[in-house]
Amino acid sequence: MDEISDKNWIAASDTALVKTIGSFIKHHRLLQNKTQTQLAKESGIARSTLGLFEKGENTSLMVFIQLLRALSLLHMLQEFQIKQQISPLQLAKMEQTRRKRAKSTTKKIPKPKSTW
Repeated sequence: MDEISDKNWIAASDTALVKTIGSFIKHHRLLQNKTQTQLAKESGIARSTLGLFEKGENTSLMVFIQLLRALSLLHMLQEFQIKQQISPLQLAKMEQTRRKRAKSTTKKIPKPKSTW
């Protein structure tokens, strides 16, 4: 499998990255003991399209998603999920406005004054 080290992801060319993605798909296809024909059929793509994808010659985001789905690897896309992050300043402001004590919710009824 074509491997790009952590340091080389930024320096790698687009072509090298595409080949790495193709190798990733091929690696997982073989781990699951699937032929190109089987995976292509499960993905809803042509076998030739899969062959080109694995070589890094034909890339499509839609094909990539179809392949991930067929290989049960869609969870890999979680990294693209947008997560709400709170800055330390916002967190500090929220802590300041947070209640420190609870208030009584029952109203006190004043005692009647005795007239004696």
